[in-house]
Amino acid sequence: MSSHEILYVVCSYLLGSIPFGYLIFYFSEGKDIRTLGSGNIGATNVLRSKGKLAGLATLALDILKGALPIVYGRIHFDLPWVILLGGLAVLLGHVFPVFLKFRGGKGVAALVGIFLVFHPPSLLVFLAAFFAALWLTRYVSLGSLLGTTALFFSILFTQVAEASMVAFVMLLLIVFRHRANIARLLDGSEHKFAFRKNG
Repeated sequence: MSSHEILYVVCSYLLGSIPFGYLIFYFSEGKDIRTLGSGNIGATNVLRSKGKLAGLATLALDILKGALPIVYGRIHFDLPWVILLGGLAVLLGHVFPVFLKFRGGKGVAALVGIFLVFHPPSLLVFLAAFFAALWLTRYVSLGSLLGTTALFFSILFTQVAEASMVAFVMLLLIVFRHRANIARLLDGSEHKFAFRKNG
């Protein structure tokens, strides 16, 4: 890899490490979001712990930080796998942020931002699988896992092999971060998403 490509990957990781959910909750509540709810810094836990506005702000910012490196990569690099490597770096930053001692989120919103720019048709596949699973089961985690799996297969059949390999590492990373959710899904204790509040 060239020095430009290496710098691109490093900067993408540092951008991914910015913990927007943590910052939004800390500056509004003076507390560490990781001590509440699921302990995650992502939009779902911020939504449950703080409310819709904070949750949506976290979601939007996490999507944006996934999208920005891909925008840069598409302008400056020709190889799809190099561009997507910046996306993987963002994802790693979000999951293992250097600014929070490598204790971060689950990466799904950043993944959405990455493929919003890199390959929108694959993102549509993700969203279709995600919302179908969420509607049928009310499990955000299951929707995320099925959506990411569907996205990978979309990339596998539409992109070059190297890009598919990077996407597969992303899938493994998402599954790894959802391992506790998988255990709760299997024993029936996973928290269900409420489409509307009672009363």
